[in-house]
Amino acid sequence: MPSAATNSVRASRVVVIGSGSWGTAAAGLLARNAERVCVWARSAEVAASVNERHVNCRHLSDYELPANVVATDDLARACEGADAVVVAVPSSYLRDTVRAMAGHVAGDTPVVVLTKGIEPGSHQLMADVVADELGNPGRVAALSGPNHAEEICRGMFSAAVIAARDIDLARRLQALFHSDDFRTYASDDLAGVEVCAAVKNVIAIACGIAAGFGAGDNALAVIMTRGLAEIGRIVDATGGNAMTCMGLAGMGDLVATCTSEHSRNRTFGESFAAGESLDAYEARTGMVVEGARAALSTWELARELNIEAPLTEAVHAVLYEGRAVSDVVSGLKGRSPKREFYGLSSDC
Repeated sequence: MPSAATNSVRASRVVVIGSGSWGTAAAGLLARNAERVCVWARSAEVAASVNERHVNCRHLSDYELPANVVATDDLARACEGADAVVVAVPSSYLRDTVRAMAGHVAGDTPVVVLTKGIEPGSHQLMADVVADELGNPGRVAALSGPNHAEEICRGMFSAAVIAARDIDLARRLQALFHSDDFRTYASDDLAGVEVCAAVKNVIAIACGIAAGFGAGDNALAVIMTRGLAEIGRIVDATGGNAMTCMGLAGMGDLVATCTSEHSRNRTFGESFAAGESLDAYEARTGMVVEGARAALSTWELARELNIEAPLTEAVHAVLYEGRAVSDVVSGLKGRSPKREFYGLSSDC
């Protein structure tokens, strides 16, 4: 089998769509393996800061980007001549942003989606949203894992899985991101990886709320493990492989997101427990809490597919139904006992 390096996507010019923390850190990763990386920023101020000082003035502002990273606020110019496109915009902006890219990206150009979520209403995963707008779903992949941008930009060790419907495409894309301190693995379970990526953010909010109300380590471990089982049921119901939940996009990202001080979902949960609203938290931090959006869309999806998702229902109840946390916790504690692994198509 050819190595990732000899079987990789040609990478003379890679485009990163989005200049938030993850887009910025990803640009630095890609700069190691591409001749030139162009970041599209919605803000002309950010684009100028990257070009003039090699720094994103709004996100990871103490991180100096490599010299071969440039930026522009012109979406068409950013996409021109791209050998690969990496999309890293918040889920609520994804469809509109990718729709604006249509016509500027060649039909066979690989697209790697870093955005995590499930679209409300359509219940489409992020790769499906991209394929809807750009066409050729076979060239769309997703990258996910325990990847806090604040650590990656400092060269701290991490790893991720790149998933595509075509395993050969996933293998070819590995080399775009792979390095000694950022290992990449390939998967053909695109749906499973994306469900894990979206729903673990909901579980992290639950952990944050619990921690904010004084829950101990045992309780937080229970939330994470029962959250993993919940993710497994949703993965299974949407055609993914429940084993994916044991990998980097599942357990790996879940642990990092539920425990890290860098996790905006965990820290939002703690702030919510202290009385801060979602709008106030996002205004204060300048960050999008993807788990709050995922709580709504995952709740809708679970109801549509008749999946038991008690933790998702609990987060939805406190964020969108105005229910008291104490009442929701009492409801969770009062659930009838079940087999540990229930709700999967396989016999566990």
